[in-house]
Amino acid sequence: MTDKLTHFDDQGRVNMVDISDKKITQRLAIAGGSVRMQPETLALVKSGTAKKGDVITVAELAGVMATKYTANLIPLCHPLPVTGAKIEIVPDDKLPGLTVTARVKTTGQTGIEMEALTAVSVACLTIYDMLKAVDKSMQITGIELLEKHGGKSGVYRKSDG
Repeated sequence: MTDKLTHFDDQGRVNMVDISDKKITQRLAIAGGSVRMQPETLALVKSGTAKKGDVITVAELAGVMATKYTANLIPLCHPLPVTGAKIEIVPDDKLPGLTVTARVKTTGQTGIEMEALTAVSVACLTIYDMLKAVDKSMQITGIELLEKHGGKSGVYRKSDG
């Protein structure tokens, strides 16, 4: 872990990190999260009978779209060319709810973790929006970076412990 915050200069002023000298590499980030809901709400999603339509497809599309807007939402995040984004939403009866996973790729000079995390966040918010009329008690939980590849720091995998 570095002991210096890179978004601040030596005088403590905010700055966007200069990445111009960094190597261009293939980069991948995988993030995850979930939306917990009442079993009856999950049943609506699984049966495709939610009033606002196909919750999973709409939320997956929202997640893909979110990757492209990340630099506009996070003030010091570099705009990156997203070369691939796959959002997968899976029903989980044990939660009960939906698990969301985003795999986002780029070829660039800095990591794509923020795009993956933003994709999961927006997909979860979309799920909430589409189902809030029937279940206001839903909880968005566990949004986190699961894995990253590429760049100077190499591979990161979340430990299970």
